[in-house]
Amino acid sequence: MTKSNTLRILAVSSGGGHWEQLMLLRDALSAASVIYVSTIPGLAEKSGVSPAYVIADCNRNAPVRNIWCLIHVLTILLRERPDVIISTGAAPGLIGIVIGKILGAKTIWIDSVANCEQLSLSGRVAGKFADLWITQWRRLASENGPHYFGSVI
Repeated sequence: MTKSNTLRILAVSSGGGHWEQLMLLRDALSAASVIYVSTIPGLAEKSGVSPAYVIADCNRNAPVRNIWCLIHVLTILLRERPDVIISTGAAPGLIGIVIGKILGAKTIWIDSVANCEQLSLSGRVAGKFADLWITQWRRLASENGPHYFGSVI
């Protein structure tokens, strides 16, 4: 925790549905100091959240963009030093979870509600790093994770 004893959360998400699900968690995170990270310029402002950063979007098919995203996320993590990192998905969120875990933050991965048949690739990898690994579908939950607590939508 920071000197002010306020929990600092870094909330990382790609745009689109991942971002919309993250925005649905705002009330649940309101007691903390939340820093938002997205991949689309202007998205945080449009959603009325701040402070916020924009990072490079990436995916498994774009190795150079993955490196840029990693550099952006690492820079933000070193600057902000969050206590917790939470992500609702996609590769940028996975990068945040992995780097954050290495740097000592607690990590939470919430796989997208869109992944109703199976976990996303990022979600399966995140399960190896996340302190709390969540699915929004009861049928995808298991005793060792991911866990099901309901959906955000």
